Amino acid sequence: AAGRFAQRVDTVEVKSAAMNAAFKCVVVLPAGYDENVRERYPVVYLLHGHGGRYNSWIKLKPELPQIASQRGMIFVCPDAKNSWYWDSPVDPGSRFETYVAKEVPAYVDRKYRTKADPKGRAVAGLSMGGHGALWLAFRHPDVFGACGSMSGGVDIRPFPENWHMAQSLGSYYRNPKVWDEHTVMEQLYRVKPGSLAIIVDCGTEDFFYEVNQELHRRMLYRNIRHDFITRPGAHNSKYWKQAVLYQLLFFDDFFKGGKAL
Repeated sequence: AAGRFAQRVDTVEVKSAAMNAAFKCVVVLPAGYDENVRERYPVVYLLHGHGGRYNSWIKLKPELPQIASQRGMIFVCPDAKNSWYWDSPVDPGSRFETYVAKEVPAYVDRKYRTKADPKGRAVAGLSMGGHGALWLAFRHPDVFGACGSMSGGVDIRPFPENWHMAQSLGSYYRNPKVWDEHTVMEQLYRVKPGSLAIIVDCGTEDFFYEVNQELHRRMLYRNIRHDFITRPGAHNSKYWKQAVLYQLLFFDDFFKGGKAL
């Protein structure tokens, strides 16, 4: 019986009507999920970085099933290619904002016993996924009630030649307005103070450190409540393995009502 009700890791395919395609997704379920048929669980969506894929998080943090059981959470890890979690304005076949913010949660809520409400959903990610998590939460507060960035590329504009971003947005030098409209830094006007629980974490040796510091300053100026963590560390798996623990502690507190909206 103990084995039957142990935590488990599902790999599923989630269809996207927006892209007329299907993509794999890892779903981590806590121990007791099958036994406690009346219980509904909060969900943390974990977003991969550039060059990552749906199984990147379970490889980076193999303890996720045990953490899911300890915290009583479901983890969902969608695939978003190198999209930066945008609906691309230049490539109609790349609509990963719609996919991750709408289509994946709709599938997860249908298939699993979730708390299908912003107070039961959080989204977090590393690097490109850190940008994606804030981008999606700022733009879809009706879906996500909490968000977190780990070493996130929270302002894309200092890096116009990097990480295939021009393939999704067009040339920065020809389309600076488009880049302005697709960076997290310029989405803060969407965040009503007190409407989201936000945590931002970046290492002091990270090449994204300065843009994270600037995001922190701008959120303070706008009176957007958030937790901001800086520690010695670089843009690597060693940092993220530790950072995700802080994020999940933050979300656990949010799900239990500690980070009141």
